[in-house]
Amino acid sequence: MRTWLADQVRSRVVGPDADARHLELFDTGEAGWFDDDAPIRRVHADASMFVGGLRALLFQSLHPRAMAGVAQHSDYRHDPWGRLQRTADFLAATTFGPASEAERAVEVVHRVHDRVVGTTVDGQPYAANDPHLLRWVHIAELDSFLAAHDRFGERPLVGDERDRYVAESAVVARALGVIEPPTTERALRRQLAAFRPELRGTRAAREAARYLLVRPPLPIAGRAPYAMIAAAAVSLMPAWTRWPLRLPWMPVSEATVARALGDVVTRTLRWAVVPADRRLPVT
Repeated sequence: MRTWLADQVRSRVVGPDADARHLELFDTGEAGWFDDDAPIRRVHADASMFVGGLRALLFQSLHPRAMAGVAQHSDYRHDPWGRLQRTADFLAATTFGPASEAERAVEVVHRVHDRVVGTTVDGQPYAANDPHLLRWVHIAELDSFLAAHDRFGERPLVGDERDRYVAESAVVARALGVIEPPTTERALRRQLAAFRPELRGTRAAREAARYLLVRPPLPIAGRAPYAMIAAAAVSLMPAWTRWPLRLPWMPVSEATVARALGDVVTRTLRWAVVPADRRLPVT
């Protein structure tokens, strides 16, 4: 059962060449961007990333220009697993891989972003390589990964580990083109607050949320575990985000049932897919 579940998860998150990709990223003597004991490796290796990743997608969709780029240029509806695999590969390469693979992953993102330009339905121009939009995507992701790891992680970050995680994430953000990314948790909170006036729910954002939460392309066997991940992700969304995205807000149920389900699914995934060497990610 453990092997079957691990294979099911890896085939969807990493793809059919999971074993070969693992060798490229981890069986090398080349140094990576981060030390083995870096907080960023602890967070990104944990099964709570399944919850954090979904929460990040929901949170990021609240910026109209960022969401327009996804809606107009992404193939997430037609190839959702491909998009997930590309995102997981980027995180694995930059967090755990050798420096050459991390640099290659960043260059691939730059090339893709070069083509993502256009205007929103109300005429606002956007470009995926715009440092301002890159900052929003980065801090929304960072906040989501921290929130999920705090609640569902095996060993939540404490003390100065939290600032170290934010500072280490800034290394990747700068490589992508983010100008002055936060390097402390306090700075992260300030930057999130500064973006608040720009955020709102759009039709594209609500459609993406509905697709992610209600109509994911999954076989019957995968729907129940995914529903548990989705419930956990929604339970971590700030209250002010619920109406713009038409998300339910049931404080008592979320604090009890949804988070209990999140505990169950993350512990199960951790049991199935986290290798003996816990420095490595679920991929």
